[in-house]
Amino acid sequence: MASYHLSVKTVKRSAGRTATAAAAYRAGERLLCEREGRLHDYTRKQGIGEVFIVTPSDAPDWASDRTALWNSAETAETRRNSVTAREWELALPAEVSDADRVELARGFAEALVTRYGVVADVAVHAPHREGDQRNHHAHILTTTRQMGPEGLGAKTRILDAAKTGGGEIEEMRGLWAQMQNQVLERAGQEERVDHRSLEDQRAAALECGDDLAAIALDREPEIKLGPAANMMERRAMRAADQAGIAYEPVTERGAQVHAIRQQRDMLAELRIRLERAREVYREAREQEASRARAAVEAAKSLFGSSASEEFAEGFRQEWQRQEDQRQREIEQAREAERLEHLEAERLAFIERVAQAWEATRQLEDADLAKARQEALVVQVGQAAVRHGVVFKDLATPINARANEIRDERLEVERTRELERQRELEKEREAAARTRDDGMDFGL
Repeated sequence: MASYHLSVKTVKRSAGRTATAAAAYRAGERLLCEREGRLHDYTRKQGIGEVFIVTPSDAPDWASDRTALWNSAETAETRRNSVTAREWELALPAEVSDADRVELARGFAEALVTRYGVVADVAVHAPHREGDQRNHHAHILTTTRQMGPEGLGAKTRILDAAKTGGGEIEEMRGLWAQMQNQVLERAGQEERVDHRSLEDQRAAALECGDDLAAIALDREPEIKLGPAANMMERRAMRAADQAGIAYEPVTERGAQVHAIRQQRDMLAELRIRLERAREVYREAREQEASRARAAVEAAKSLFGSSASEEFAEGFRQEWQRQEDQRQREIEQAREAERLEHLEAERLAFIERVAQAWEATRQLEDADLAKARQEALVVQVGQAAVRHGVVFKDLATPINARANEIRDERLEVERTRELERQRELEKEREAAARTRDDGMDFGL
């Protein structure tokens, strides 16, 4: 099954990396870093196929020399946190020949050189002998500056800027998918790759009315294992193979990846079976079979053999597991909503009764106040039963809130009284000034 992968990383000095070391490792060569005075020797590295450099047409001859190129890239950068190279990592299709894979990597490198004016150092790697033997891939190390007749020049800011970098990478991801599909088609392969997310692919399939494709795409995206987990899982696979038993993941991430791959394979198998069943149904109807008879023939094509029945049972169990999980999530959401509603209702009830209780304290008729308080006590008891709590669980916050309301009321009354006193004082002072102004001190 053809897989799509294109990732873009940077070689940063701030991370302790150099372009010379990165180039030596990917090409499996021996390079001296003139800036650091360090020799990077990876000549013993295995699994390296073709290595070559692609340059712009007007580049100087030394740009095709790996040592000169990457030492020049290091020299061109003066800051301690400079980015000295950019790496494009590509998954190559296992379904085509070695020569096709090399030419595919070369074609993408030439596209990078043409679009950005950089130099591209390409290393085609074979799968790791202990890993997935379909994992053919290429590393393309590009300069972060354009290469002209005089050497390295301006920075490729279009790839660095936040506004343009993402769009450029997405363009190149689309181009890589297109190039890979062209090679697969020329090789007579039916497999195709897609650079879009599973969600976007599924939405596009539904929009086109391709329900079966949407079913196969309705799965979780695969996660990366990481070097440590990957090594542990490889050991587990080898041990299982030697013991002649089924492989069982030994890490949490490994279990997640294994489950996702099983789900992917199951959905792909389901799509194939559904397509075949649909074709069987169509042919049966064309031969004037009844709808029921055509449905029976389609069902036989799906689950006629023991293997099909085993697949059907496995799919049923997985579907049931996912359906049970979905139902649990729905029930949990409903319960959370119910509890939230009850809490809002409880708070509203406490506020309403507290207001009413405080109002009874202000009644001059003691008998009326007592009667209303007794009625409120009955309401609190009924509400406690409805909410599944004891009486004091509601009475305590009601009393506390009623006291708050009382204190707020008394504070308002005190404030009003103080304001009234100040107004009266002002009036007295004004009256006194009026009397003083009207006194006659004449003889």
